[in-house]
Amino acid sequence: MKRPTIADIASRAGVSKVAVSYALNGQPGVSAATRARIVAIAEEIGWQPNSAARALNGARAHTVGLALCRPARFLGVEPFFMELISGIEGVLADRSYALMLQVVTDHEQEIEVYRRWWGERRTDGAFLVDLRYSDARVPAMERLGMPVVVIGHPDASGSLPAVWSDDGEAIRETIAYLIALGHRRIARVAGLSKLVHTAVRDQAFAESCAGAAEHVTVHTDYTGEEGARATRRLLSSADRPTAIVYDNDIMAVAGLSVAQEMRLDVPRDLSIVAWDDSPLSQVVRPPLTALTRDIPAYGGHAAQRLLALIEGEAVPAFEDQAARLTPRGSTGAVLVDTR
Repeated sequence: MKRPTIADIASRAGVSKVAVSYALNGQPGVSAATRARIVAIAEEIGWQPNSAARALNGARAHTVGLALCRPARFLGVEPFFMELISGIEGVLADRSYALMLQVVTDHEQEIEVYRRWWGERRTDGAFLVDLRYSDARVPAMERLGMPVVVIGHPDASGSLPAVWSDDGEAIRETIAYLIALGHRRIARVAGLSKLVHTAVRDQAFAESCAGAAEHVTVHTDYTGEEGARATRRLLSSADRPTAIVYDNDIMAVAGLSVAQEMRLDVPRDLSIVAWDDSPLSQVVRPPLTALTRDIPAYGGHAAQRLLALIEGEAVPAFEDQAARLTPRGSTGAVLVDTR
């Protein structure tokens, strides 16, 4: 069916389109009786204001944006972002806001998407994720003037307010636990090295292992395929690790599969720790020891601050709770030195 327009309302009410516009936008120029008749007709035929038309009047779009620089096929298998978005959506829905999501191929395209959304008044604000050091998106968003909340470390967010958690603290807790279990050769299968949160984890991992355990970090693209490949290389080395920490649960599950394929017992021969405690970590056998945090709440906190920023409030950086270690069946004490 054809979408109802202002012209349809004007025709049925026997008035001009200008009068309809005045009535629906609460402007003077029409009588109370005419305004009531126009509003009643609009409701009857199911008319809804067009976002572009609202933009011309300076009205809010009641939409915020999120552009993700990653292959679209990854979203269906990456629990972190699905849980993050669920938390964002929960807060937005309570305020009758919508989330506009678009997958982009690079940061240049991401910046252009945000510029277009803001220029066309299609969004009132946006989230910035996967922060990098000297990230070109930060000064671009500062110049644009659009309300933006960074989901990432404030050290690289410039003047944009950030919602973040201390990944270094989580790594330190994990390594202390593994060392207490007797592990002296610990590996980490990490994400993209250019990301700020990866660099924070890298530093905390190296410092926590220094003088206490041999350590190695292998950077990947977060996919199960790359996680499996990195695990295979590590476990095929002469001095294979007795414990591996993975930067997400997808890679950890892939690593568990590789260990079992190579006839290694988990946790007797190899201990495994996953980052982000999605259901994936708990349905495999043995269930994975994981770094647990409330990801939907994390997204919700970011959404609350973006809406406050849109309302013109001062929004400082917000440190959320750090991930906490949840031991399960995939970690255990080192029984025999396999070196």
